[in-house]
Amino acid sequence: MVKLRFNLLAGGFIMAVVATAALTALVWTPHDPLALGFTTRLKAPGGAYLLGTDEFGRDLLSRLMAGAGPSLGISLLTVLTALAIGTTFGVTSGYWRGWPDRLLMMLNDALMAFPGILLALGLLAVLGANVRGIVLALGLAFTPAVTRIVRGTVISVREKEFIDASRIMGNSELYTLVRHVLPNCLAPLIVLATSMLGWSLLAESALSFLGLGVAPPAPTWGNMLSASRTFLSQAPWLGIFPGLAISLTLLAMNLLGDGLRDILDPRMKGL
Repeated sequence: MVKLRFNLLAGGFIMAVVATAALTALVWTPHDPLALGFTTRLKAPGGAYLLGTDEFGRDLLSRLMAGAGPSLGISLLTVLTALAIGTTFGVTSGYWRGWPDRLLMMLNDALMAFPGILLALGLLAVLGANVRGIVLALGLAFTPAVTRIVRGTVISVREKEFIDASRIMGNSELYTLVRHVLPNCLAPLIVLATSMLGWSLLAESALSFLGLGVAPPAPTWGNMLSASRTFLSQAPWLGIFPGLAISLTLLAMNLLGDGLRDILDPRMKGL
């Protein structure tokens, strides 16, 4: 119980801080995150620039705040895309079985044969390095995990007595699916979604680091980290603070995932 409370409170607090920073940046930042200041280049943290400035004299704190929105937004859209596609595939495959199951599992296994980031790189080469391309590429890369979870849950639930009772009462297959099967998939999907938020944030940061994410000068944590490489010896704060932002957000998402798993997984009750 103590561990459960700590995970939820710590993860929730960090995510609340990050979300507040992202929302605040929509209306206010300490400085203009895109304004150049050649007289303030590479200033160390302190004074008017709490976290220092970058190679163009831009305030690092303002850019971190402004970059939180795109980084979290792309991660959230990626997870929603993966959930939508994966749930559709998993439900169709697990509930109706037969040739839809074989066809979809062949497609799913083909997607799983590629590492997620490699598949995303290949799709971005076709779709182009833009927000829509990133969301679709990463969403498809994470779809197999959702499909597997949903399919397994649906196969288990469809054999339960209350599903047979729903059919005997004359309910349609679609009603039974929506009313009785899908609600039983929510608990594992919620836990998986919190984990996928962390995966997608890390993947988006990696793509931005490689120059395939949101194009500069618009800030994201990944492209800020990429831009810091040249100046790490003379301005280490350029890499430290974006790296900390990514690491702390990942930690918060993992803590939330652990807490939600402990709440929603019946096998964890009483532990």
